[in-house]
Amino acid sequence: MMRTRLLALFLGLSLIVGFVGVTAAQTRYAPPTLAVADQGLFRITLQVTAGENGTPAGFTVQWMKKSDYDALGGWAADGDPRLRYCQCYGPYVLNQWAGSAIMGPGGTSYLQLGDLGDEDVSAIYGNDYNPLGDPAGPPYRSMQYVVRAFTEGDGNGDPSDFSATVFPQTLASECTQGFWKNHGAGACHSGSNADVWPASCFPMTLGTVSYTKTQICSILQWPVGGNGLISLAHQLITALLNDCNNSSPPPSVQAAIANAHSLIDGLVIPPVGSGFLSPGSTSSTTETLDDYNNGLLGGVADCPTPAHATSWGRIKVLYR
Repeated sequence: MMRTRLLALFLGLSLIVGFVGVTAAQTRYAPPTLAVADQGLFRITLQVTAGENGTPAGFTVQWMKKSDYDALGGWAADGDPRLRYCQCYGPYVLNQWAGSAIMGPGGTSYLQLGDLGDEDVSAIYGNDYNPLGDPAGPPYRSMQYVVRAFTEGDGNGDPSDFSATVFPQTLASECTQGFWKNHGAGACHSGSNADVWPASCFPMTLGTVSYTKTQICSILQWPVGGNGLISLAHQLITALLNDCNNSSPPPSVQAAIANAHSLIDGLVIPPVGSGFLSPGSTSSTTETLDDYNNGLLGGVADCPTPAHATSWGRIKVLYR
């Protein structure tokens, strides 16, 4: 009889513990809060603040063009190609200034929509790594988006509800990496776009090594893959092409260009060579150049068209 009672008590306690475990696992996490940190020509920087439970398994951000959102009368369904997403689940590798997607309650990190290709797959995964904004320029129109997010679930809690929707927009005019990457020669030529790379830029020197147009194109096309040297080179190339297009970088950008050359030095950038720099050593300079190329720091001239072909000035040697 005693053994039967003990067995019944054990089974009862097991059921209670199991029930409590299931109940705990079904607690819904609080959603994050989104704010727009800045809006560039082809990117939008979001500030993501964790809710009261933090984001122990990361978070996912979804976005759409506002024109699609309005046409549908709301958000597209999962699987609809108009619905873009980025799942963020680890510390950022190449954009270390942005923090980590794993946050405690009230923690803050950043995510740059339109610039996801410069982050490592160990930190994010998405279905759109392309720049945001107007693909039909120059000149470029401002483009509006709708953005929301939710906290990912794990064994201790279910995914949250969606955050409030924010309505950012890209800026207009000027030139980014995305423009130059698709308005050059060879593989850097897209559709009916003209080759508008200024002849005065070539051969182009990055650090102490000179590169041909074909080599510069191959570098722009090469994935970052966790190599800070490549992400830095992408932004430095863009800044130098802008400079050849009669842009006027402010002193802070001139200093960043000089620092980029110093960091690169004699390293030969992939795929031309096999140079490597840790993301931690390049992140700050890369971000300054990215901000400049996105029109946030001033001084970037309008993107060239074929009619501008004879008006480019020669490159300023800011780093000598």
